[in-house]
Amino acid sequence: MAISYNKLWKLLIDKGMTRTQLQKAAEMSSTTLAKLGKNETVSMDVMLRICKVLDCGFEDIIDVTKEN
Repeated sequence: MAISYNKLWKLLIDKGMTRTQLQKAAEMSSTTLAKLGKNETVSMDVMLRICKVLDCGFEDIIDVTKEN
């Protein structure tokens, strides 16, 4: 399975928020932010905090697809 956070980055643009602002608001490390930037997996706790900050659901920030 492949993960994409493109929806997250588009949502940040729509809300006028930077990645650094999200990092601080969701209380995540720079390492976690880097993982998101590389479409790597992060903990469910981080995903929940992001959703809380952005007032959205998982489906609004992540896409999961099958790899070929």
